[in-house]
Amino acid sequence: MAAIKTEELTKQYDGVTAVQNLDLTVQEGEVFGFLGPNGAGKSTTINVLLDFVRPTSGHVSVLGHDPRTGSRAIRNRIGILPEGYSLYDRLSAREHIKFAIEMEESDDDPRAVLDRVGLADDAGRSVGGFSKGMGQRLALGMALVGKPDLLILDEPTSGLDPSGTLKMREIVREEVDRGATVFFSSHLLDQVEAICDRVGIMTSGELVTVDSVEGLRESVGAESTLILTVDDRPGSLDLETIKGVTGVTINGATLRVSCSEPGVKAAVISQVQSAGATVTDITTEETSLEDVFEKYTANGIAMEPDA
Repeated sequence: MAAIKTEELTKQYDGVTAVQNLDLTVQEGEVFGFLGPNGAGKSTTINVLLDFVRPTSGHVSVLGHDPRTGSRAIRNRIGILPEGYSLYDRLSAREHIKFAIEMEESDDDPRAVLDRVGLADDAGRSVGGFSKGMGQRLALGMALVGKPDLLILDEPTSGLDPSGTLKMREIVREEVDRGATVFFSSHLLDQVEAICDRVGIMTSGELVTVDSVEGLRESVGAESTLILTVDDRPGSLDLETIKGVTGVTINGATLRVSCSEPGVKAAVISQVQSAGATVTDITTEETSLEDVFEKYTANGIAMEPDA
């Protein structure tokens, strides 16, 4: 059974179409990245999944339930980290987690939850003094209470430092390992690329493609660059004669070879060595998800790489 499924989902506001004919399937046990710029329809889609807004037309299923008639059954099985979450400044982190435990009727240990998101040492502090990143960690901890079957995370790395980002990735993978599904909405391309099994790209209210990150690269004919460091600059190479090599740049002892097919890299290395050079280092640069996104959107909206 799909964890999330929409069929011809459409949502209009005063004649403006926010989401149009969305057919989306998120399989159980996967991390699905929902990608798009502001105004693409991501938040509207999430609000429909949670029954915060009603669709204009189409069908929606979350964990086998229609949100319009089974919202209580759905919310008992999901954890939500919304982009615009609210915390209570006067309450401590521990009190927030205890509140979430009571709401979920869970037997989670508050300290264990706070320790998991890196806030055990701040359990007694009022959250009014928390940084944005600490608040984000706390909101994630609240979403994890009750071992949800589905986690819906809207911009979960917002405000997190590198350590917090790595911790979030680790937690997501732990949740998937225990059987949960994660629906991950973001505009930070590096985060989506690092953690998601599949990616859906939204633009102007429409889903333009769904695939793995590698599949997206292949579908747009994305190239990779083979970077070779050699002990001495070789003489005549004629690498352009190798089928699948689309460009060669030589700068001193560094060769950058653009390849349209993965299988040509071995041929390139062999030809370099046959020319009398010893390869001392090999690295590869893949086409970024940002490049793929730009090729999939007609209006050329650029996404933000993670800083």
